[in-house]
Amino acid sequence: MIRSAKPADASRMAEIVDAAYALYVPRIGGKPGPMLEDYEAIVADGLASVLERDGEILGLVVLIEQEGHLLLDNIAVAPKAQSEGLGKILMAFAESETLRRGFTELQLYTNEKMTENLTLYPRLGFEETHRGQQAGFDRVFFRKRLR
Repeated sequence: MIRSAKPADASRMAEIVDAAYALYVPRIGGKPGPMLEDYEAIVADGLASVLERDGEILGLVVLIEQEGHLLLDNIAVAPKAQSEGLGKILMAFAESETLRRGFTELQLYTNEKMTENLTLYPRLGFEETHRGQQAGFDRVFFRKRLR
């Protein structure tokens, strides 16, 4: 079940993000952007949804409306639940939310050192639009046009 995140979910969301992104810390040389976010503020702003199974939060997605598109700011699955298809469920949710909110384009970015994502996102139908520095990180930007 995917639902809007509640204030009580913020600490679990931060735990999931920290665990899911921990492998990138040595590669990047510091914490990736999602590990630096204030999840209490994200939840308070109504930007997050969580994937819950049997009463346990196992994943999250952060979606931000921007001019002309929806930005998938973060998607994360608890390591113990990875490889169960939950990421695909969250991505499908992000795409359906894009359309539900009246947009036809979903955008996202990833750190250029997260090489797994550079091959994953094109397989999911995203096209790379550009590369550049943002918030002190070298990022690769993608978009997916939806019908």
